[in-house]
Amino acid sequence: MKSRLDRDAWIAAGLAALAEGGVEAVRVERLAAMLRITKGSFYWHFQDRPALLAALLEAWQAAATGDIITHVEARGETAEERLRHLMTIVTRSDGRLDMAIRDWASRDPTAASAMAAVDARRLAYVAGLFEAIGFKRPEALARARFAYHALIGQFRMADQPVEERLADVVGIILPVLTRRD
Repeated sequence: MKSRLDRDAWIAAGLAALAEGGVEAVRVERLAAMLRITKGSFYWHFQDRPALLAALLEAWQAAATGDIITHVEARGETAEERLRHLMTIVTRSDGRLDMAIRDWASRDPTAASAMAAVDARRLAYVAGLFEAIGFKRPEALARARFAYHALIGQFRMADQPVEERLADVVGIILPVLTRRD
């Protein structure tokens, strides 16, 4: 058995536990058991559980927002194609981690602050895509909010297989949102 893992291994295990069982599932002893390691390794990288929770929020913000935006922008397509690509990525993801953090944010001010920052960044990015398509700022923001809320709702309800959700999002919702009548 290893006596120590790197910080990223603890963060990955923490994110997996969070997605699976919520913030209550993120416990040092449980993560150590998952990683098959002593909990002493944890204290090499983190002062305490709150420090791990802060690292989880930071990692989630980078991966679930910054990395996705970077990936979408790297494609170099038109704004409408980037929006389609973004909505495809989001629809194909399972959303459990985002939902767990959203639940956590409903009772914790630090998580709420992180969630608000992510929501604001995501909405600004999507609104910018709608503006690049040709919509004025107020309408672009309204369309971005509608798209964002629809995607969150899909995760919350999870009542359709992924391919059906994708067909709805890309085949119906996106054309409605980008249509100029």
